[in-house]
Amino acid sequence: MRIYQIRQDATGAILWTGCAFNETAALDAMAHEAGYYDYSDLPDSVRAGGLTVEEVRV
Repeated sequence: MRIYQIRQDATGAILWTGCAFNETAALDAMAHEAGYYDYSDLPDSVRAGGLTVEEVRV
């Protein structure tokens, strides 16, 4: 697994940092941790500003 960080492009806010197998799994993990089933269930207001998924290198 790798460490990913997800930012909301519109605000620059970091929404989630954690371990996942790939970028898609990171988006799903972020949504699940926020109480949603997966990324597709996130409100449009969260996705509307755009999200950036980056691998964190240590």
